[in-house]
Amino acid sequence: MTAMTSPGARFRRALTDEKPLQIVGAINANHALLARRAGYRAIYLSGGGVAAGSLGLPDLGINTLEDVLVDVRRITDVCELPLLVDIDTGFGPSAFNIARTIKSLIKAGGAACHIEDQVGAKRCGHRPGKEIVSQGEMVDRVKAAVDARTDPDFFLIARTDAIQVDGVDAAIERAIACVEAGADGIFAEAAYDLPTYRRFVDAVKVPVLANITEFGQTPLFTRDELASVGVAMQLFPLSAFRAMNKAAEAVYTAIRRDGHQKNVVDTMQTREELYERIGYHEFERSLDKVFSSAK
Repeated sequence: MTAMTSPGARFRRALTDEKPLQIVGAINANHALLARRAGYRAIYLSGGGVAAGSLGLPDLGINTLEDVLVDVRRITDVCELPLLVDIDTGFGPSAFNIARTIKSLIKAGGAACHIEDQVGAKRCGHRPGKEIVSQGEMVDRVKAAVDARTDPDFFLIARTDAIQVDGVDAAIERAIACVEAGADGIFAEAAYDLPTYRRFVDAVKVPVLANITEFGQTPLFTRDELASVGVAMQLFPLSAFRAMNKAAEAVYTAIRRDGHQKNVVDTMQTREELYERIGYHEFERSLDKVFSSAK
């Protein structure tokens, strides 16, 4: 794999070609294919999504590296869109843990990641009670990640949760220190207004990511609004996952209540639609060709 064709290179190209780059969460390989079909240039694997979707657990630092890698591999095996991955605090307390995470992620086909400054016993970024490590420890995390890259184009984003803990000024100071340590981008978690994003953009001089998650601390700013303050990445981490869960609950409730699914069939993806999305007929034709040639 050359630098020109690596996932990291594709992520960087997408950042150049689309401003801001819309990045949508793909909870699994099937959703990655749906995102590609809808025209997105990059996709995202949320740590909270891995916890809730793959493990049925809350986003409280419970995921392991292998939990995340399983989902990364499944997605990158079938979809070439560059994948941004949430690695929480790096999956371990030492630089060696972080280095192992970065190397494993690149090997699994990841294009980019973000690493955060919460303590190991982390919480969802839009919940109260967050604690963060010192600025020095966060800088060390970034340095460990930068040094571990086996693909120079792998895009490393430093996430700071300091806005809610220490305020915007302190968060910007941390972000600048992370950029000086080698971070390629900054994730200003739980920013509450557009002027805050503008301050980050002006201060750090690298691409800034806005996490536009539903039901959180950040208003649902539009692409044009974020573009007006220079934000480079607009992240929708769990939008499709939330919609999928709501739809599933409605179907389960209807079948249990009515004893049949007739009243909800119209809300379902048809068999043919599913087959088209996953390339079923192409696989079937290949299978038929193999069997016919063997006769």
